Amino acid sequence: MKSPSPRSLFRYVTKCLGLQAYLQKPGDGRSQPRIAARTLLWSMLIARLLRETSFHAVEQLVRSSSCRALCVSQSFGDDTLGYFTERLDPAVTRAALASALQRAKRNKAFQDSRFIGLAIDGTTAGHCTQHGCALCRPQRNAQKEVIGYSHQMATISVVGTGLSLPFDVEPYGPGDSEYAAGQRLLSRARSQLGARFADYLVVDGEYSTAPFLHAADQAAIPVVARLKDNLPELSQSVERRFARQSPTRVYQDGKDRVEIWDAHDFAPWETLHWDRVRVIRYRQHKPNHTTVEAQWLTNLPANRVGSLSLYHIAKSRWEIENQGFNDAKNRYGLEHICHHHANSVLIAWLIVLLALVIERLYRIRYLHRGVHPVPSADQVCRLLWLSLSRPIAGNTS
Repeated sequence: MKSPSPRSLFRYVTKCLGLQAYLQKPGDGRSQPRIAARTLLWSMLIARLLRETSFHAVEQLVRSSSCRALCVSQSFGDDTLGYFTERLDPAVTRAALASALQRAKRNKAFQDSRFIGLAIDGTTAGHCTQHGCALCRPQRNAQKEVIGYSHQMATISVVGTGLSLPFDVEPYGPGDSEYAAGQRLLSRARSQLGARFADYLVVDGEYSTAPFLHAADQAAIPVVARLKDNLPELSQSVERRFARQSPTRVYQDGKDRVEIWDAHDFAPWETLHWDRVRVIRYRQHKPNHTTVEAQWLTNLPANRVGSLSLYHIAKSRWEIENQGFNDAKNRYGLEHICHHHANSVLIAWLIVLLALVIERLYRIRYLHRGVHPVPSADQVCRLLWLSLSRPIAGNTS
């Protein structure tokens, strides 16, 4: 295995992922650009992969002696990136992310997985003390006083395949909601990826409403949703039945013992246009004697997905938080506001997601070829930094 470097990473992005055309024409809206869009876009991407999160850090990188090693042909200032991202069309970056996933599937990146899943969830990023853009949402204390502002978004990610790949984000500002943003994400994913890309959609209980489930039906994707108290009629019916029954199945899943109750004939609530609702309850007993219990509803038929597979599908919902939001915030600067402009904030989020997708496909599928072990994300980042250093000439005196 060759050691990772920005140059080999650039070749992978342009040739293996087929993003050469995107780097050349990323939707640049500048009227008279002096610096090529490819130079600016790749600089932001490689900086995120090096875990440098600010535009000022990008400026320092491209003005250093390592500029050529970064595959960047020209230096520039941080204000250039602000001007560039204000005018960059986010639809082109979204299309590039979808294209990368489609190519990854064609290249059998998910071949070891029986099911390909999608997960939708919301999060908050980019806190500030003053209102700065149209995406700022006020934060209030117990007295309803505004104490600051934040930016909120819904994100969709590939899950359940061993590769968590967040590929789109939908912000929601004042008067909007995570629920509405999630429906927009689902509609866009259906149009960009196609109806046959994924086998299921897993969501939290906030999305277990008739309108969202009907939207998933229109997108032709089965749903696995958390069952909580927001559906009291179904919850009570499930409790009455499962409370007096033994588990349908008991499995040994690694070191955990899992009890599963599974029934596929619950009546839908009044506004849900399903014939029947399938519900599972799992009780996961861990070696340290702790117990995790949850209930999920779905329209996946039992003859297609068994109890244990449905349990793992439900568990894949946590990937969007653990491998999505946590990594994006702690490693790639999702929380940082590079330039406080609504379009610039959105572009920065999409660049973070694109960096995550590139890094994981490069590290887990490309560098892992043959008998090489999978390097960690930290190892790849350190190797990228080490490749930028110039060897010191030996003392020949």
